[in-house]
Amino acid sequence: MNIVGVSACPTGVAHTYLAAEALTKAFKAKNHQVKIETQGASGIENEITPEDVQKADYVILTKDIAIKDEERFAGKKVIKVMSGVAIQKANAIVQKLENLNAENTNK
Repeated sequence: MNIVGVSACPTGVAHTYLAAEALTKAFKAKNHQVKIETQGASGIENEITPEDVQKADYVILTKDIAIKDEERFAGKKVIKVMSGVAIQKANAIVQKLENLNAENTNK
């Protein structure tokens, strides 16, 4: 699978980067392509390009605060989670998307 996502939290510091790191590690461990943009105290880092969005099977957005430019993901399968959930349950998120992807492939 090819996954893109945006991680952001109210202060734009710890949870933003911890969630991005947890998701990146979990998806890479299962040999999926993943790119997580952070919108934090340092601004936007690892920015997702239109090409990244086009290739993505799923989009993961943290929903602690509004994501800048969320409209760029229109038409994509979007999953929204709290940053704390992304940090603590990144492997479960991977499993859920693998299951969804398998269901959609078998249809």
